[in-house]
Amino acid sequence: MLKLNRKGVVIVNGVVAGAITEYTDLSKEEFVFEYNDNYLSHGSPIGHNYPLTSIAYKSDHFPPFFANLVSEGWLRAHQSKKANISKDDYFGLLLANGNELIGAISVLPDKDL
Repeated sequence: MLKLNRKGVVIVNGVVAGAITEYTDLSKEEFVFEYNDNYLSHGSPIGHNYPLTSIAYKSDHFPPFFANLVSEGWLRAHQSKKANISKDDYFGLLLANGNELIGAISVLPDKDL
């Protein structure tokens, strides 16, 4: 059975848009992005592949949309070393650095876990 591992709050232009959650067990993982109910009625899609809907988006790999928010090259190496996170841990790097992203989107660790 998959268990909640990590969760990030997705913020667009200062407004909570939803959450991305990682569920894992010893052999597999699942990522779920879900819009916040309030954002559904007043927001706009975070990306082309994420139209506004109350249905959760599920994936058995880290979604490319969120992976593309993670830095690359020397900056990723620096951030992973500074935070003591593997440079291949996209979700960990996103949570550790998601407040400093370029553009309208931020991803912050959910402190309620």
